[in-house]
Amino acid sequence: MTFTDALFALMPLQAMAAALVLIVFIGWRGANAGGRWAQVALLVLGLGLVLLSPAFGGPDEAPMGVQLAGFAAISTGLSSLWWALGLWLAPQRGRRAMAAAPVVIALLHALLWRQRMLALALSDLVLAAQLIWLGVLLARPGRASVLQGLNSRRWRMLGLAAVVPLMLMLSWRAAIVARGHGDTALPDLLLGLTGQLALLLALPMVLLAWRSQVESELARLTQTDGLTGLTDSAAFTQRSVELISMARRYDEPLALVVVRLDGLDALRDEHGPDFADRALALFASCVQAQMRLGDLAGRLGDDRFGVLMARCLPEGPQALDRRLRAALAGRAQMELGMQPTFSAGWAKLRPGDRGLPDLQRRAETALYEATRAGSGQLMAEPGVTD
Repeated sequence: MTFTDALFALMPLQAMAAALVLIVFIGWRGANAGGRWAQVALLVLGLGLVLLSPAFGGPDEAPMGVQLAGFAAISTGLSSLWWALGLWLAPQRGRRAMAAAPVVIALLHALLWRQRMLALALSDLVLAAQLIWLGVLLARPGRASVLQGLNSRRWRMLGLAAVVPLMLMLSWRAAIVARGHGDTALPDLLLGLTGQLALLLALPMVLLAWRSQVESELARLTQTDGLTGLTDSAAFTQRSVELISMARRYDEPLALVVVRLDGLDALRDEHGPDFADRALALFASCVQAQMRLGDLAGRLGDDRFGVLMARCLPEGPQALDRRLRAALAGRAQMELGMQPTFSAGWAKLRPGDRGLPDLQRRAETALYEATRAGSGQLMAEPGVTD
């Protein structure tokens, strides 16, 4: 066995070992979607590498059916890895192309079964294209990244270090094979070395990515109210600083709407605490569904919720109030068997406000006046049109 054959013979073991490590560290049942796709990717890659290993004659001499299955499995593994990274990095495009790549490789081998070397060259090109798309995703993750815990740049650089050399070697071998002449010994050797490097870096890359998502999820949970799923009071106050700063920097209007479910204590006394919690959760769900993109909603207290409305026009709070009342009316009767109401008060950001506490104090004063005036009303702070 040559040194190159030894490199290709070890690759399946590396892929399977990496998949086993991921299953041990991440788990299977409790793994997030990205982690599970990464596990599938390495398992399928390992299967494809087994079929193309020297034990079956390698990609040049393996039976055509084995060659087809091997390349299709490797392509499927790359697509699964792209899908895992996509769940972590929010890709823009490419889902259909990556899903179609294994089918394209299978069709190429089926149509070119008499021209083995051409099928091999085209398969290399398809795999290289998939690696290019993986590299694009790693280099340009987009602004919608869900990973906030660990700096994603660290493991993305690992991924690029694995993807780029392998893509170049596959393209080089495809060019030599497609021409029909030239010795492929050196490209095969370098492909084996870059394949080993890619598998070596894939495991820490996936582990760091998974850890980053877990940290992000834990950070989100620590800032989220457990009953309603909205931002809790401390996180609401913290995140309001940025919205208030932006409003002052660009001289944009900003308003705080504070809403409270009417008669919550009576609901607890009459129907029990579990029913009251269901009502609160339903109300919070309506608040979250009806707020605009860019607004901030949170639970400010036991029965009070706040919506900080950026770039708020004068009619903004009234429009939110109408949408919220319609949403609650449409769901409450079906889900609770009754029709609760809510009161609301709002205030706008003023030049003298020191921050959220001043704004919230005036909005809650308006809420108190709305409650005194009768349930189911919206009140603005005095002088809000000034």
